[in-house]
Amino acid sequence: MTQSYIRFATLLIIVLSFSNCKTDPHAESVNTGFARLQGKTMGTTYSITYQDAKAINYQAQVDSLLKAINQEVSTYIPDADISIFNQKTEKTFTVSADKNPHFVANLLASQQIFEQTTGSFDPTVMPLVNYWGFGYTEKRTVTNVDELKIDTLLQSVGFSKLGIEMTDGNTYVISKANPQMQLDFSAIAKGYAVDAIGNFLASKSIKNYFVEIGGETVCRGKSPRGDLWALGISVPSKDAKVTDVEEIVTITNKGLATSGNYRNYHTAENGSIYAHTINPKTGFPEKSTLLSATVVAENCMIADAFATAFMVMGKDAAIELAESLPNIEIYLIFGDENGEMNTFYTKGFSEFLSDNQ
Repeated sequence: MTQSYIRFATLLIIVLSFSNCKTDPHAESVNTGFARLQGKTMGTTYSITYQDAKAINYQAQVDSLLKAINQEVSTYIPDADISIFNQKTEKTFTVSADKNPHFVANLLASQQIFEQTTGSFDPTVMPLVNYWGFGYTEKRTVTNVDELKIDTLLQSVGFSKLGIEMTDGNTYVISKANPQMQLDFSAIAKGYAVDAIGNFLASKSIKNYFVEIGGETVCRGKSPRGDLWALGISVPSKDAKVTDVEEIVTITNKGLATSGNYRNYHTAENGSIYAHTINPKTGFPEKSTLLSATVVAENCMIADAFATAFMVMGKDAAIELAESLPNIEIYLIFGDENGEMNTFYTKGFSEFLSDNQ
């Protein structure tokens, strides 16, 4: 795949039992009865570890599933469902849960999370993402900000401006209040794809597996070591090495995602830096003390979307919302007034920290 999703993941994955394995693009069997798949998708890489008594290589099926998902939700594929929707200026657009299951699933989940985050997670931000040079249009640095243009683009942003009507249980009619409205599932699609692969493996009676796409992860059962899966949260600094780890977490039967601004940003001619997290309410890249947000949830799609929402909201609002939601745990890294990095995590997140095991 050649597409590049706008929110670069900031999670460094550490699978302890495979630390010495080769990075072969095909499945590799190991003496624990586990196998590993690796490949490229969504402008990044994927890694899958699973235990299968039949020792079946599922590479072809996984790649086929990822291709099908991208054909519905990637704005970098001109004839993908989402691209067709984005270019359509007619009032309504019809999709079917049977024919367009991945598009519909991302759409409905986005609607729910938009409401839960009071608009901080908003896939209709696409026109603004393109304006700031992080979308499917030309990658560029904005040197002269056109506030009038941003105000105009904001007229086509707002998920509540989309009408979503179910007609027969499988068909949805989507109406645009503004014909220029466009969707961007980049902050939820990787998480969705991770869950989809996990569900595929589960359908093959596989109970122990790890699926990761660009840092977004779901873990089920046990690792090859016979214990929980170990993952590392990267140090949120543009000067840090990819292997620099802030914290090790151990999880199972959960999804995990991290969002941060330090891997994907533009530097203007005057030296100022702006990052890719665009606030759909203001139209501008969000600036706050929050450096990264890691979310553990029941599945990766939810974790993925909320990680982005929390980056938009900032530290205090993110903490308030996370503590009010069931099954959402967060680990935040933020800067203080002295320029030092600090952390906050919810009470429930403490059970995932390796030093508490």
